[in-house]
Amino acid sequence: MLIFLVLMKKKLEKEWQSKGKAFKPSIFFVNFVIEFNLLVLVVIPLNQLPAVTLLMEKRKVLFISQEMTPYLATGRTISEISRSLPQAVMDQGYEIRNFMPRFGCINERRHQLHEVIRLSGMNIVVNDMDQPLIIKVASIPAARTQVYFIDNEEYFKRKHTTQDEKGNCFADNDERAIFFARGVFETVKKLGWSPDIIHCHGWMTSLVPVYLKNLYHEDPLFQHTKVVQSLYSTDAFEENLNPEFPKKVLAEDMREEQFNPENTSYEAIIKESLRYTDAVVSGIEKVSESLLDAVDKTEHLTHLRVQNQDSLPDAVIAMYEDILENTFVGH
Repeated sequence: MLIFLVLMKKKLEKEWQSKGKAFKPSIFFVNFVIEFNLLVLVVIPLNQLPAVTLLMEKRKVLFISQEMTPYLATGRTISEISRSLPQAVMDQGYEIRNFMPRFGCINERRHQLHEVIRLSGMNIVVNDMDQPLIIKVASIPAARTQVYFIDNEEYFKRKHTTQDEKGNCFADNDERAIFFARGVFETVKKLGWSPDIIHCHGWMTSLVPVYLKNLYHEDPLFQHTKVVQSLYSTDAFEENLNPEFPKKVLAEDMREEQFNPENTSYEAIIKESLRYTDAVVSGIEKVSESLLDAVDKTEHLTHLRVQNQDSLPDAVIAMYEDILENTFVGH
């Protein structure tokens, strides 16, 4: 970049000499940019230059939720916050992306979902089986934003979310969570979009921190990404997931110790994901004391306790900025 500017300056000087003083302001501008770049190189060590670039760009936040209004109008807090918080963050100048599962009970015609062919077509291996990844998208006109949906015939075609009509958890919820988390990462890679923050909502996103720090940590798009989890209670399930879940989670060169929950209960899975989480938001709903105790005992965690939903956006944004101060420290 600096070499280009120096060459531009020489060209402008020749033009100025041949055509007159009208070109002089352009030379002054190029001189300023060159001097600024030299100042950056002198004052700021080379290994910190990415941080300077970050300061000159919009912060990017990737929101991943297992449900969101209006697509799943459950009336639950998680659904409402997954809709309102991204909007509030975007209104403060952040660039955002939203992802959720395309459950079969979502009305595609009403919400105008359509497949994104350029993003679909890859396979995700879950339990040694290739599962096709289908990406759909819809717009929220009032929010001036889009929502991406992770879809698959095997996992998300059924007309319910995580439980059947009798309230029983689906036997393959473990594989659905794996597919969802991996699907988001692979889609973001195809988008070529590098998030500064990933903010997760709901237990189905609990593998996102695990995969971020163990599977995608060397990818340039995610090398400096921080991950936040919001804790709820209405997303909890009572039945344990498949006991083979920890083995299924391990992908490529991942090792057993990288995901080794005490069991496959709701709390055990959340607690295990805290090992790889940078910050936690609590207080939105009342969660168990044992889970909060696990948060407080995890030394590296930033813990934001929110008193009410009205203060949530400002508090969360302040937390984002706080944890990004250490963005370029290794995980």
